Order: sequence, then C-alpha cells, then structure tokens
Amino acid sequence: MSSPAERYAAARRRAAQASEFPALDEFALGVGFDLDDFQREACQALEKGSGVLVCAPTGAGKTVVGEFAVHLALRGAPAGPAVADGPAPARRKCFYTTPIKALSNQKYHDLVERYGTEQVGLLTGDNAINGDAPVVVMTTEVLRNMLYAGSATLDGLAYVVMDEVHYLADRFRGGVWEEVIIHLPASVTLVSLSATVSNAEEFADWLVTVRGETAVVVSEHRPVPLWQHMLVGKRMFDLFHDADAARKHDVHPELLRYTRDTLRRLEVSDTRGGGWGRRGPRWRGPLRPDIVDRLDREGLLPAILFIFSRAGCAAAVQQCLAAGLRLTSPEERAEIRRVVESRVTAIPGEDLTVLGYWEWLDGLERGLAAHHAGMLPVFKEVVEELFVRGLVKAVFATETLALGINMPARCVVLERLVKYNGEAHVDLTPGEYTQLTGRAGRRGIDVEGHAVVVWSPETDPRHVAGLASTRTYPLRSSFRPSYNMAVNLVGTVGTAPARELLESSFAQFQADRSVVGLARQVQRNTETIEAYGVEAECHHGDFDEYFALRVAIGERERSIARQGQSQRRAAAVAALERLRVGDVIRVPAGRRAGLAVVLDPATGGFGEPRPLVLTQDRWAGRVSPGDFTTPAEVLTRIRVPKHFNHRSPAARRDLAAQVSGTGLDRRSRRGARGRGNGEDDRLTQLRAELRRHPCHACPDREEHARWAERRRRLERDTDELRQRVSGRTGSLARTFDRIVALLTARGYLTADGEVTAAGRMLSRIWTEADLLVAECLRGGVWDGLTPAELAAAVSVIVFEARRDVDERASLPRGGVAEAVEETLKLWSGIESDEAARGLTVTREPDLGFAWPIYRWARGETLAKVLASGHEIDGEMPAGDFVRWARQVVDLLGQLADSGGASAELRATARQAIATVNRGVLAYHAAT
Repeated sequence: MSSPAERYAAARRRAAQASEFPALDEFALGVGFDLDDFQREACQALEKGSGVLVCAPTGAGKTVVGEFAVHLALRGAPAGPAVADGPAPARRKCFYTTPIKALSNQKYHDLVERYGTEQVGLLTGDNAINGDAPVVVMTTEVLRNMLYAGSATLDGLAYVVMDEVHYLADRFRGGVWEEVIIHLPASVTLVSLSATVSNAEEFADWLVTVRGETAVVVSEHRPVPLWQHMLVGKRMFDLFHDADAARKHDVHPELLRYTRDTLRRLEVSDTRGGGWGRRGPRWRGPLRPDIVDRLDREGLLPAILFIFSRAGCAAAVQQCLAAGLRLTSPEERAEIRRVVESRVTAIPGEDLTVLGYWEWLDGLERGLAAHHAGMLPVFKEVVEELFVRGLVKAVFATETLALGINMPARCVVLERLVKYNGEAHVDLTPGEYTQLTGRAGRRGIDVEGHAVVVWSPETDPRHVAGLASTRTYPLRSSFRPSYNMAVNLVGTVGTAPARELLESSFAQFQADRSVVGLARQVQRNTETIEAYGVEAECHHGDFDEYFALRVAIGERERSIARQGQSQRRAAAVAALERLRVGDVIRVPAGRRAGLAVVLDPATGGFGEPRPLVLTQDRWAGRVSPGDFTTPAEVLTRIRVPKHFNHRSPAARRDLAAQVSGTGLDRRSRRGARGRGNGEDDRLTQLRAELRRHPCHACPDREEHARWAERRRRLERDTDELRQRVSGRTGSLARTFDRIVALLTARGYLTADGEVTAAGRMLSRIWTEADLLVAECLRGGVWDGLTPAELAAAVSVIVFEARRDVDERASLPRGGVAEAVEETLKLWSGIESDEAARGLTVTREPDLGFAWPIYRWARGETLAKVLASGHEIDGEMPAGDFVRWARQVVDLLGQLADSGGASAELRATARQAIATVNRGVLAYHAAT
C-alpha cells in the first residue's frame, strides 16, 4: 500500500496533467476505465496540436485515440496551435474513416450511442445518414472523392481519423489512403491508427514530410496475455515453457519430443504397411467436432477456428451438427431465434430456402456458425452480433474475419498454416499469424487469450514458434497512379504540381530510401572494380583486349552447344512421335537404359510425346525426350497382345521375355556421335586472334584472367544495380507522364494540360476500369439497352472471378452480346495503347457475372440466378452474388449521375438500379 506522501505526490501529478491537458482529463472521466500509457501519450500529443501515428496490437484499444479526436472536435478545441487573433470556432468537424463498410457501420453505432444521432453521421456506398453532422463516419473512398470534388462538407474539418491505416498496403485499394493523406488540407490534424508494423518510424518519417509534426506512439503490449499451444492428436501442449522461452523462440521440450516420437511411429507403421504411398504418412488429426468439444470442456469458448476455405467452413459446421454438438442453453436458443427472425424479415421465404436458411439457423441455435465472404451479408452480420453477445460459441472462419469488424474471442484455432492467396497455396507470414491470433483474449472479459495450432506431420513446432515470436510486419505502399487520379490531379493543381504530389507519396518515399542503399552499393562496387583492374594489368600488352577475346570465345562455344542441344532434342521429339505399338527401341541412358517395346504411342496429345513402354527388365512406364541423348531408332518389331495389361506382373514377364528373345544388345555398340566435322569459322578466327595476342605468352596470364573475371562479374552486377536505381528514382512520376500522354492522345487532356469535357467526365468515374467506362460512354456502347441489359453489360467491367475459368462465359443474346463485344474491342484498343507506353492499368473485362445479374434484373428467382453463375465449383455463392451486384449498382449510380451519359442512358441506369435492388439486395447493413 502506498504511503500518504506517495498518494499526495500522485494527486499532484494528476492535477498538473489535468491543468495541462484539460480536454483529455474531461474525456478520460467519460471513458469509464483508466487509460493505458500509450493511449494517454497519444491523446496528449493530439491535444498539443500534433498529428499522431498509433501502432498497437489488435484489441489494445487504439480507437480510444480516434474517439479523443472526436471529443476534441465536439468540444470546439482548435486543431493545431491556438491562433492569436480571433476566437476559435465553436464547433469543428471530425471525419472518422474506415477501410470497410462493416467497420463504418459498427463505429457509427458506437459513436451514436455515446454522442447521439444529431452529432454523428454516416457516409458509405450504401448509406447516407446526417452527412452534415460535426462527426461523420465514412469509408476512405468517400473522403477521397470529397477531396477531388472540393465538397462543401469539408468546410470546418479539423480532424481526420484513419482507422486501420495499414490498409494502405492493400494492392487493390491501398492507394486511396495515400491520396487522402497527401490531399488533406494542411489545417487538418491526422490521426493514424495501425496494427503493429515493424517500420512504424519509416511511415512516421513520411507523414512528417507530407503532414508536418507527427508523434509516433508504438505499443507492443497486449492488454490480455496470449498463450500459444499446439494440439497433437488428443493432447494439448504449450508451445513455450515460459515468457523467456518465447522471447528466445525455444519450443517446449515435451512438445518437440512428442511430435518426433509421433513422426517416428508413423514412419515405422507406414514402412510395415508397404511404403509411404502417394499421399504421405497416414495421419488422421483430431476431428473438428472433437476440437470444439475439447475447447468447451476446457472453458476456452467462444472460439474462432480459422479454416482457409469457404467450403471447409461450411463442412465444419455440418460435421459438428452431425456429431450432435450443442453448446447453447434453451434460453440462449430462444434469444438466437428471436434475433435471427427479426433480421431476415425482408428476405422472401423462397429465397431463404435457396440460401440454406434452415440449416444455418439450426447451427446458430446450437452455437455454431460459419463466416466467410461467400455468405449473404445479413447472415454474416447476424453471426457477428450473436458471437459478440456470446450466444454463438464457435465460428469457423476464413482469414477475412481477421481484417473485419471487432469479433474478439477467448481462443483462436488455426487448422493449417497454409492458405490459398488466389494464385497458389502459400505459407502464412508472421504478420498474418499475428493478425489471426490477435483476436484471442477479450479485454475486460478474459484474463488471458489462447491460440491453438493443430499439428500435422507437415507442421514443425519450431516453424510455429518463429511465426508466434516474430514481429516483422512491414508496411509496404501499393500506391499507383490511375487515369481518374491523373485527370483529377491535373484539373486541381496542374500537370507539374501533380508530378510533385506523386513524388511525395509513401511509395516514392520508400523507393527513394531504398535507392540510397543501392547507390551506396554502386559506389562501393565501382571502387572495387578499379582495384580489380589494377590487379589484372599485364606488362605484355592490353589485357582487357585479350580477356575480351576469351569471353567472346566462351560465348560462341556456348551458343553452338545450345544450338546443337536444341537440334538433338527436336530430333528426339520427332523420333518419339513416329513410334507405333510393337516397335522395339533402345533407351540409351538412365535407370531404364536397355531395350524396350512400345505399348502406347504418344499421339494426339499436347506437349512433348511420352510413349508408354515396357523394358526387358519388366518396368512399364512413360519415357520422355529427356531420356534420349540420340533419337530413338526402331530396331525391330514384336507382336503386343491386343488387350495387354501392363499392370499384370505375368503379362509384363512374358512380353519382356519376347523383347530379350530378339537377340539385340542392351547397349549400342556405336560410340557417341561426333559433333560434326564442320568447324565454326568465327570460332576459328577468334582462337587464332587469341593465340597471336601478346598477353597469351605472359606466364601470369591465368592469374590476370582470374582478376579480370572477378571484375567482369562485378561490372555486370553493378549495371543491374544502376538499372534498379534508375527504375526506382522518379518511377511514379514516369508512370504519371505515360498516363498523361495516353489521356492527351485520347482527348481527355489538351496538349497544354487542360482537362477537356471528356476528362471532366472521367474525373467522376470511380472504378478500377475508369478509362474503359469513359470510352464506353463516349462511344454510346450502352445506349438503347433495357435496364436488365444495361446491368449485364456493365457487369463485365466490375466483375472479377475468384479463379480463372478456361472457357469464355456465354452471354444473353441481342443487346447484351453486342454491347459486350464493343466493350471488348474498346478494351483491346486501350490495352494496345498501354502496352506501347509500358503501362498495365486496365484488366480484361470478365463476362462471368452477365447472366446472373441479367436474370436477377429481369425478376427471376434467386435459385435460377445463382445456378447461372459461371463458376468452377457449380453455383455462385449468395455472398459473392450480393457483393458483385452491389458493385454493379454502384457503377449504375455513377452512370445515372454522369454528365457524359445521355438523358436516356441516365434514366435507364436509374431503372436498372431499381430492378436490381430487390430481395436480398434490398437489405442495407446500417438502417
């Protein structure tokens, strides 16, 4: 217990802080808990008038700093140092930006609860509520569009909170964050809230250059300690013995011993069982229902179980239901049903059946649910609400949940440490592992959080320890100029200042910093090259000239060898393609060397021929051109039974005996063929010049040559470094110049850098394929279409399939097919122009959503619509349909408001929006 003197001193300190930071003292009283040190430090910097960057783990309470900015705005405190002349404005504005609509909706409700509906507004793509309020929550894109449009809503703006600012690393949308940071008026104080990143200081240095004074507050401390575990079969182990072992990455010895013993047992049992087989060791990990039941018995629910597959999440729920799991009480089940029924009233009954509503409700009532992007948004929101309230106990989720709204759990389970990133299966990075496991531990509820990795033979506990202990999550800019950005910048500030603005981006800041290191390396290499040159000098003559001859001879010899190798391979391929059943050939080298008979010729396929053969050693399999150093020759022919089964040992034995009975030698008596008698004239000339050179007679010739070779390699490496320096220095400005040149050639900008009427139309198109939309409008591609046809025609611009599908999707006949054909022609022209200028900006239109949105806009049932999706795995998931349909509606809304569209097209776009916004699309998240 502290002494009276210590308590008095603490009271004096609090009083001093209250007098120095009155707004913070007032705010802290209303928070309801003591602020952490990092929260207090950041809020104090904000009250002093400084911008602030806060980096802290998930769940640490970063948003308190953002809410303090809201408090300052409503309090009327000026952003920045007090102005001497004139009173401070009575009311300032604060914009609170988030990366996704779900976060905006959640933050809006939080602030309304605290400050009331009159003080708080919401602006997202779906909702506009009280947009003139002093505090407005919005998605980052909305603020970017306001800045370019010079919206009057910006008047009086004092603070901008950028929640989840690490989203600027997102390769699809990250550039928007940088656009906002660069374009915000200097009078606005920026509050940046980020997950823990390893280059916070670098990011802060950039913020200082573009925004002025910015305090950096980094906290690695988790308010709720996180314990790491591994589940091996039915046994749960701690990953680390204690905190000290965690810092050293030392895996718990008992865990290491047990996993090694398990692997050894698997190997022994597999060897006895006839080998490892094609699928590796026969390991069966714990079943998903057993994992949930184990967590329930150990008091570790509610839990999020990350399964990196939508189908896997749905299957996990079904497996738990089939196992009879029930995690809820009768009272909880009644409350769950009440919440669900109140949220789905707007969805027609026949659609609910298509969406698997009853199975979904059964899972919820038992405390189980899936959560992934393929689900209907209202279903996901219900799961989120019930989980936060503790009614749903176990959620099987894809990694998108880790980046979504606030859904903390007591425990997080990772079923695998590999995920599909859209192109390939890749290992989780330390940053991704930290984000996923960061959900574990609810502040104010749990004493500690738990992260569990399910062990399999491919999972090394030491690798998991590395993921759990590493805090490397660097922030990398994904900023790239776009056509819309270019016309907006040129129209706002002019071409030259626009270039300068781009060069002030975080992307260029990072590139320029890396250039410094590369330039230093170039300088060091240059000095070393000079030293090598001194060592290579020869008193007999010019050794550089002599060494150049040696290099030329080596390159010529390699060229001739490559040419010969290519010819030999082509001859081997041609010979294999001519083989027929029964031909006896000789495999010249390798494990299968010897005589062989052809069982199945390699005809009619794609790629290299790979005939099926049987060797005289009774091996049956396919051979390739790589097995033949010389073309395969038919030595003789034997009869192969019509229905010969090469998998039958007896059949193989009999036919192999026939092959041996031919009396032919296993190996060819001919030696290796010569390379030909004709010598290359140029090679002969170079060798003659080399022998005549004075340096050829030098006794230290080979020593000089070694130094010259080192210098040549270093020169080559240094040239590559110089190219990298050149590519990075001013790289964004060069891309911008190319985009401006293309826009000028197409009539969106004048030669003098003025924005034309077409350019002004382009400046109000906010989509990834902005230039293609503008070209379609200028070409009248969508004129004369019906509302349903228009929805289908514009869908090819916004839609992007999750996976590549080989065959092209079909289209509704008539107006849609014609409009899409014209769109593809325009895209082809844009792509050609981009390729000529070294740009890759506009992706190819994707036809996969045309039929679903066409049928939906015509009023057909949800079942027919989902069945018409051009998907590899069958039906289109309802969540995907809703997400893409909303993007179509967003683009239609832009057409309805576009000055470049005809009055008829604008009216059709409004009708199309009305036809699409029905049923499951009529529901909006925040109403």
